[in-house]
Amino acid sequence: MALISPSRRLRRTPFSDGVEAAGVKAYTVYNRMLLPTVFESVEADYRHLKTHVQVWDVAVERQVELRGPDAGRLMQMLTPRDLRGMLPGQCYYVPIVDETGGMLNDPVALKLSEERWWISIADSDLLLWVKGIANGYRLDVLVDEPDVSPLAVQGPKADDLVARVFGDAVRDIRFFRFGWFQFEGRDIIVARSGYSKQGGFEIYVEGSDLGMPLWEALFDQGADLQVRAGCPNGIERIEGGLLSYGNDMTDDNTPHECGLGRFCDTQTAIGCIGRDALLRVAKEGPVQQIRPLAIAGEAVPGCDRAWPIYGGGERVGQVTSAAWSPDFDTNVAIGMVRMTHWTPGTMLEVETPDGMRAAKVQAQFWL
Repeated sequence: MALISPSRRLRRTPFSDGVEAAGVKAYTVYNRMLLPTVFESVEADYRHLKTHVQVWDVAVERQVELRGPDAGRLMQMLTPRDLRGMLPGQCYYVPIVDETGGMLNDPVALKLSEERWWISIADSDLLLWVKGIANGYRLDVLVDEPDVSPLAVQGPKADDLVARVFGDAVRDIRFFRFGWFQFEGRDIIVARSGYSKQGGFEIYVEGSDLGMPLWEALFDQGADLQVRAGCPNGIERIEGGLLSYGNDMTDDNTPHECGLGRFCDTQTAIGCIGRDALLRVAKEGPVQQIRPLAIAGEAVPGCDRAWPIYGGGERVGQVTSAAWSPDFDTNVAIGMVRMTHWTPGTMLEVETPDGMRAAKVQAQFWL
């Protein structure tokens, strides 16, 4: 197997020392940083995540900070979701679109104050797009990447672990809300959110020097909870229908094709750059859309490229993510499927690396 040559362009994170000491076995590259993908094995990591609690280095979720009098205006220009009712302390899942309505990113936005926002991004160069919009429209706002690195705590025992480090008040944080908490005399944002369906928190560590002290504190406090280092799990995320930007969607897709129409308030999100294009899409409806699929047979190999989907001998879509689910005893998959074949119960064929497989459109994701 070929290795990735290290360089300063491939950045470590404030938690990399802890990740390596925990025995990480594989990485991927995400926002030009190292993102762990396997510790014990994908299936063993999956089982532990569903049973205990894990600490994830997700510093790759870089922040784009908007700061200044026009921060709110700029934030609304980026997304078709109406942000007028959003209050400081809230997190919103926000599709970010270009002028054609194509998806540029699907981050979580945090409103720190009326004049300060963080956009916690997926894997794309969103910072450059946001800087270009701010400069082109001559907005009174500073756009940059702050020294903020998220650390996720996910799993059924996440509340117990995080409460031991930050106090029982963290238990009162509602879903997609955040609060400020003290660690070693510094204020840190703790949000009830995360890239799993098992529940937990994302801790926004402001200042790289706090990375390893916080990592070690979580492990010191979680020994009896069977805490382990973990990472976003491919099986669990597909079961839960958590989309991966760059895999399940790109800038060729609109939010409506990605099943994210409920996050598009195109009638009222005045100022969104892609609003006119999305109004047309909303009126006409998408011709293809993401659907959950169950693929028959034994475990499929990893999905490192799109697998064609056929219906009646005609290509009708592609599988973008797939994995064997031990809990549901089937291959779970995410696919982009034409409207003529996306009805639940429709039988299709998928061209996998192991040959053609039968597949069935599901009514909903598994988790």
